Amino acid sequence: MINIKPSKKLKKLPPYLFTKINLLKKEAFDKKLDVIDLGMGNPELPTPNHIIDRLCDTVKHHSNTHRYPQAKGMPKFRKCIAEWMVKRFGVKLDPENEVLSLIGSKEGIAHICMAYLDPQDYALVCDPAYPVHFNGVALADAKTYSMPLIEKNSYLPDFTKVPEKIAKKSKIMFLNYPNNPTATVVEDDNFWKEAIKFCKKYNILLVSDNAYSELTFGDYCAPSIFEFPGAKDIALEFHSFSKTFNMAGWRLGWACGSKKLLYPLEKFKSFLDYGAPTFMQLAGVAALNGPQNCIKELSSVYEKRMKKMVHGLQKIGWHAHETKGTMYIWVGLPNCLIKEGSLSVAKRLVKETGVIVSPGIGFGKHGEGYLRISLVTHDKRFHDALLRISKFTRYANKSL
Repeated sequence: MINIKPSKKLKKLPPYLFTKINLLKKEAFDKKLDVIDLGMGNPELPTPNHIIDRLCDTVKHHSNTHRYPQAKGMPKFRKCIAEWMVKRFGVKLDPENEVLSLIGSKEGIAHICMAYLDPQDYALVCDPAYPVHFNGVALADAKTYSMPLIEKNSYLPDFTKVPEKIAKKSKIMFLNYPNNPTATVVEDDNFWKEAIKFCKKYNILLVSDNAYSELTFGDYCAPSIFEFPGAKDIALEFHSFSKTFNMAGWRLGWACGSKKLLYPLEKFKSFLDYGAPTFMQLAGVAALNGPQNCIKELSSVYEKRMKKMVHGLQKIGWHAHETKGTMYIWVGLPNCLIKEGSLSVAKRLVKETGVIVSPGIGFGKHGEGYLRISLVTHDKRFHDALLRISKFTRYANKSL
């Protein structure tokens, strides 16, 4: 066997959070535990039938869609997205130059780092954050400056706390609202205006990860960054079919923004992949042009699950609050477990109760003291999960 080492970039990366969780899950299954998986944000509800039907018909009857796709996305797909952006946000885009298909928004976010960042550059990344925001920077061999998301600041970054010398070296800022993992939404438009102003001042590309724009509750409606003046000069926005239409395994998304800012990502991808399969793109067209009531129904399901879990956890001493979006709740550890740390608590929950959650530390150092719970199991299972967590907490209290 040859003795060859992986790249230094790869070695710098920690073990991927969900790889750890999957190993714990396998151990739990091997022990014949009744597993309730609330770890990865992996929707368990099926993709709507009209989308499935379009995919099946296309694959079966249109063999030309089995060939290599257009790397930037087929014209019909990009035109459909441009039309949807107008209907949903009032944002006008040129489908020829301002929309790019992605093999899921995660891929696009990792690739935008490689398309823009050099080793001496910084990216401004929220902490905690969806892991690809900082892992993508590491894979580009660039540097991360963390912007803390803490409860007293409503889990919003404070741009005034970024040192000027760092801001001047920064090329990208990642923002993600509705937020993963904290489930925070932004209700004050001034936040977006300040972000745009900051990025213009320091010549920074603002990457808005808007994967959860459609999973919102009550009267809250998430905006597009492009609804705010000046955003198109400094921003790109990423969207995903994964959560909106329960298409996580289909791997389909898009990036949009000005031709000048989007083209480096298009160029990078043209050397790396062939783009999303044509039959997937046509299924995406069916999703965006078809009945949209499925989105409201899905949001309603997540809202009910969220309220059940939040109220149940509050009763047993966990720090949980109702949210206005996403498929997650961000839960502070109870006093009896806070010293143990989120990773240890998450491991013990799997081993002792079969309940899988994500440790906050996996999303960044400011995620310590929290767990992320994904609302992705059958409605009846949340009652079981709460009973097990309650029993686990009682034992922890007795051991104090």
